[in-house]
Amino acid sequence: MLRSAWTLAIEALSWMELEGLSERSALARASGQLGVEDSEALGLAHRLVFEVVRRRNLIDLLIDSVLAPRSLEDLTLGVRAFLRLYVYEAVVLGGGMEEAEKVARMGRSVLGWRELHGVEEALGELLSVRPDDLLKGLGDEERVALLTFHPAWFVGYCLRLFGRDEALRLLEGSMEASPTYIRVNTLRAPEEEVLKRAEAEGVTLQRVEGLRYAYRVLGSRRPLTGTRSYREGLFYIEDKASCLAAEVANPQPGASVLDLCAAPGAKTTQLAQLMGNEGDIYSVDYSRRRMETWRREVRRMGVKIALPVVADARKSLPLKSPADLVVLDPPCTGTGTFGSTPSAKWRLTENSIRNMADIQWEMLQACASHVKEGGHLVYSTCSITVEENEALIERFLKLRPEFRLEKAQPRIGSPGLLGQTECQRLYPHLHGCDGFFVAKLSRG
Repeated sequence: MLRSAWTLAIEALSWMELEGLSERSALARASGQLGVEDSEALGLAHRLVFEVVRRRNLIDLLIDSVLAPRSLEDLTLGVRAFLRLYVYEAVVLGGGMEEAEKVARMGRSVLGWRELHGVEEALGELLSVRPDDLLKGLGDEERVALLTFHPAWFVGYCLRLFGRDEALRLLEGSMEASPTYIRVNTLRAPEEEVLKRAEAEGVTLQRVEGLRYAYRVLGSRRPLTGTRSYREGLFYIEDKASCLAAEVANPQPGASVLDLCAAPGAKTTQLAQLMGNEGDIYSVDYSRRRMETWRREVRRMGVKIALPVVADARKSLPLKSPADLVVLDPPCTGTGTFGSTPSAKWRLTENSIRNMADIQWEMLQACASHVKEGGHLVYSTCSITVEENEALIERFLKLRPEFRLEKAQPRIGSPGLLGQTECQRLYPHLHGCDGFFVAKLSRG
């Protein structure tokens, strides 16, 4: 099992670097490629990959300090992946010489001794490196970036936006993944029945105050996706922040709803649930591949009122009539999800915020014409940047004075910035979930 897990982890980390895959996509590809199905091996590989990627900047600094004048870039993908895993297990976790020798033997077993021959000396030197010594003399932003495992540009952004004390709390709160949440699906069975079924399968839940059907997972005997309750569509694995957006939208039974950027289906299935499967939902996404996932999830959850539309939300949509409710959850930088998807923070730059805001602006303008008089528009992202959120809403309201902000309810988060107190923000360190923004606007 242990060797399978390490082989998986090395392969997944290599795929991530080669093709820019996320942790989950890389692990799925590696497990399929290697034919690994053992749940314990998959679980250990998952932990190793996520924890290494989470600390990548500090781990790479430690390795490069020993390899100099060479660097990680001079090594093969497999050796890079192994060295990162080695530093995490033997140095970051403080495993010491015994653990280091065990990990080194594992690396030779997986990659072969010839592959590792050129870095054997570095393995011993890495045990004597003191991270604190490497931090001396660094600037404040760079030092905080290494201590909190974030890119320096993001640290600087947070310091400017929130001030030092609050920024440090946010950065520290984003170092780890948020708790896992599920949404009980009352389209399949009454809430109490779903809770009993989940309990019988060893899933321990705690209700989320202020939200309907949302529960925090305190424990589970097996992976949630491996339970019968999940397969039968009795619940959807969905972050608390995401659940809030649909509740703010508050769709009514019989309404017409336009769900933009709908795949993989979390919003569509929750909107249908809140509507009691009465009305019409037009779910739009540009990706046919993602819409296949949407179709599977809609079937699993028992949704009967959703129609898939493959189209680009930045352009005119093939819809005849305006909708009572338009819900836009556009692509974003995902700066609020760095804890649960750590690879994202190493793919982004500060320019990514501006580039993404341009796309979001196009979508926001395009979807406004699909809101009927007296209807509502709900905009949300899993980003904490102002450019992707309040600044966009401010610009939109100046251009489209027929829209006005409404108070986003239920209130489980913090007020929006730039004076937009009607909006809501969620933060990992304050609300125990992904970072999030949601605004509700009415027309007319």
